[in-house]
Amino acid sequence: MSFGEPEGYDGDARPRPLGRRGASQAAAAAVCLVLGLGLISGAVTGSWLVGGSGEEGSPSTFAAAGSLWHSVPVDELFPPTVQGRGAGPGGADRTWTRIAVAPDSGCKDAFDPLLRKALAPVGCERLLRATYTDATESYVTTVGLLFTTADAPGMTALANRFRKERLDRRSDLMPLPYAAKGTPAAGFGAPQRASWTVSVLTEAPVVVYAVSGWADGRTVDDPQPAGDAVEADATTAAAQAGLGNEAQGLADRVERDFRRNVRSASEQPS
Repeated sequence: MSFGEPEGYDGDARPRPLGRRGASQAAAAAVCLVLGLGLISGAVTGSWLVGGSGEEGSPSTFAAAGSLWHSVPVDELFPPTVQGRGAGPGGADRTWTRIAVAPDSGCKDAFDPLLRKALAPVGCERLLRATYTDATESYVTTVGLLFTTADAPGMTALANRFRKERLDRRSDLMPLPYAAKGTPAAGFGAPQRASWTVSVLTEAPVVVYAVSGWADGRTVDDPQPAGDAVEADATTAAAQAGLGNEAQGLADRVERDFRRNVRSASEQPS
């Protein structure tokens, strides 16, 4: 027994075999497929650049990201000047100037004990830090890039834990600032921390963080995570001063530049 080809109908309602497509139809289908794949790949690249996907990147991208600490100049990871258009309270613009860069190092004594314990599962390959001040030199902010030794599943597990347990909101897990003598951040120590943010990337073996405070060395009794301090109804001193915006805005822009560097590195011919 044999079966004929299934039939469809043409524009005049006459039966025609569905299996016999014209050359033009096949070509059109191929074009649609190529365009669709291009849109998908473009969307993936875009989500990596803006950090919107939260999904693991490709193995080559992940590997490229982990090697940037020794292959990209410090001025590209921590630019001398960072523009924060719309990053301040009420959408005000910000400009940050780098005033100190810490020597690249391991993580010994770089974090308080509880934060060091929370980050321990992903290890520490290298820690890069820089401290910035705003245009008026009223505030100081340290931003850090912790390069870990973890693989993609390890970073995803840590990111999930930070999200589920809200570890980035706990004041006993604030990052430490980097103070440098002879700069507006000379008195920027642990008691001066006012607001902070911690972001565990899943597309790269990197944790991005920032912590801000006043440049006059005043101590802070009620530090507030940046995610809460930037809310319109936040009333803490840190929030009213815009220190949440300082930490969040600078961290976001350093992370964005880092992602661009990863994309550039992953596109280099091997």
